[in-house]
Amino acid sequence: MPKINLSKNALTILEQRYLVKDDAGRIIEKPEDMFRRVARNIAAADEKYGSKNIRKTEKEFYNLMTSLDFLPNSPTLLNAGRKLQQLAACFVLPINDDISSIFKTLHDTALIHKTGAGTGFNFSKLRSKGDVIESAGYTSGPVSFMKIYDAATEQIKLGGTLRGANMGILNVDYPDVEELITVKSKQNVLTNFNISIAITDKFIKDVKKNKDYDLINPRTGKVVREESSKRIFRLISGQAWLNGEPGVLFMDSINEFNPTPKLGRIESTDSCGEQPLLPYESCNLGSINLSNIVVNKRISLTKLKKIVHSAVHFLDNVIDVCDYPLDENREIVEQNRKIGLGVMGFSDMLVKLGIAYDSDKGIKTAEQIMKFISKEASIASKGLAIDRGKFPSWEDSVFNKKSKYYKGCHMLLRNATRTTIAPTGTISIIADVSSGIEPLFALSYVRRTAEGNDLMHFNEELKKVLKKNRLYKDEIIERINKDGTIKNIDEIPRKIREVFVVGSDIAPEWHVRMQASFQKYVDNGISKTVTLPKDASVEDVEKIFLLAYELGCKGISIYRLGSRQGQVIYLSSIRDEQITLGDWVRK
Repeated sequence: MPKINLSKNALTILEQRYLVKDDAGRIIEKPEDMFRRVARNIAAADEKYGSKNIRKTEKEFYNLMTSLDFLPNSPTLLNAGRKLQQLAACFVLPINDDISSIFKTLHDTALIHKTGAGTGFNFSKLRSKGDVIESAGYTSGPVSFMKIYDAATEQIKLGGTLRGANMGILNVDYPDVEELITVKSKQNVLTNFNISIAITDKFIKDVKKNKDYDLINPRTGKVVREESSKRIFRLISGQAWLNGEPGVLFMDSINEFNPTPKLGRIESTDSCGEQPLLPYESCNLGSINLSNIVVNKRISLTKLKKIVHSAVHFLDNVIDVCDYPLDENREIVEQNRKIGLGVMGFSDMLVKLGIAYDSDKGIKTAEQIMKFISKEASIASKGLAIDRGKFPSWEDSVFNKKSKYYKGCHMLLRNATRTTIAPTGTISIIADVSSGIEPLFALSYVRRTAEGNDLMHFNEELKKVLKKNRLYKDEIIERINKDGTIKNIDEIPRKIREVFVVGSDIAPEWHVRMQASFQKYVDNGISKTVTLPKDASVEDVEKIFLLAYELGCKGISIYRLGSRQGQVIYLSSIRDEQITLGDWVRK
């Protein structure tokens, strides 16, 4: 069996979180064993469809992962072929306006978090603070219940391998929306929640016209009062400037691309915001390592096509062998069979191609790559539909021209959605590449894991280039370690500095343009954070939110450098300042 080329950091993460341990906590599984366990388990789904080549599929999946060309989401690596057998990362649960629903969903959340997956909720159906309840009392409002969910998540994660995370959402026209917008003004509040405000097209129009808008009582459907759209938008932007939250979700844009509108309107996303889902729906994710498709400084579309088709087969199989925590999960997952194929290592790919992230060529490359992946993922899904059957709700989906929801894209498909771009936190460490579609975080940094280990990183491609140009010198390395960037190191040629750009070097609008360029060809959403310099203004945040809306993003989040306490990633020489990005902001 050939040796897998894993970095020291990858081995550390695998040993801490993924490899099987005995009752005494001793590791009894090698990385090769883990990948074999996963490949065998996922390939077994082929038997359901009469395949006689399960061993061949197992080998294909094993090579797909051990080459680090593709990795599935963490629950699959952790749970496949083991007792839990829950393999999906993303769940959305409904919360209705009664105490039984609230605490049933809390119970269901605990079951999901136990498996290492995340959950998202829209709390907008609950009565607002001070509204009457049947017992002649008054409700405490949705934020109080979020705090109960947060406390439960905290206890579950203390005993788990992967920490659970939540997305808490309120609609912008909810009477208590201001309370959620400002809830994280204080430290250590809702620490296991990302929070987002669900914004409508109408609200954006009101902001642009500086008009008041209506706040609606969710129980009665009546207008409670009018509020200044400009003030609320400024408040959202100001809080995001202050500490990175809330993010915003453009719900009309999300529902414009809902493939199964007959089954309901999408009201929530998963915990990181990239996966809009219907109530009880779940989705499993996986990411292609774009760094690996560069062959002799050119993109190999032949290799990429092969990876896409294998990955779609893999993710579709996951649905069949996954042991979902709830009967409601399995029922709707089998109706829609959504998968989320995404990417990681995009910035590393650009570096290998000699293309600057913040350039028109970088944007064009992103569009070309994602368009190709989207097309091939649909072709692969169509092939599976022919062999195995289309997803059951297809007849009433937007893909059937006989459906009243048809949107002009007639296609037989196995999966209602095929593509998603996730943050790829730990799987990008395993693959030793940049996260998702984020720019390079820094060229030299330290990441502190939840287990308290420091993972040191110095960009290997930069090391090669510096050595080739006889610039790998102590004084230059010291500056890179200190600043994390080569932007201001004049001894390094300008072309090299342009290519090895990091997140904090990039103007905010380039972050948004890059997200929007990928979104054109992504069925679901994108987890991406716009990095702002420390001296950015609230007005800058407002501009970013509006630009994201105009360019067709489904949501957006920002992070201003130095605006949060408690670090996960930091420059190796500046340990008193958090500079968290991407997955580490949105958990």
